[in-house]
Amino acid sequence: MTNNGVMRVEIYDPPMCCPTGLCGPAVDPALLDIYESILKIKTEHNGQSVVERYVLGQQPAKFMQQPEVVRRLKAHGVSVLPVTVVNGVVVKEKVYPSYAELKQWINDGPQSSM
Repeated sequence: MTNNGVMRVEIYDPPMCCPTGLCGPAVDPALLDIYESILKIKTEHNGQSVVERYVLGQQPAKFMQQPEVVRRLKAHGVSVLPVTVVNGVVVKEKVYPSYAELKQWINDGPQSSM
């Protein structure tokens, strides 16, 4: 948990046309799933967790503030994205977390699923 007892989940997205990726003629089902999972987590764990998504093309400074994400980008390029970080610990890369994973990390703390 963070200093104030709130679990912080950050998802570092690959470049997309908009902040959620839910735009254009063909929506990626994985983007729809993560969007719905985050909404559900925010409803169920209001105040207990913060879930943020950052898009590389729109929020590069957020990427630069997370050294482990930068290291992975330098080593593997954008193919490593999305990267999920829970309270500063990388727990998943290359695919979005499931709702069950998000819920487990918020309830039990970060544990890598890589």
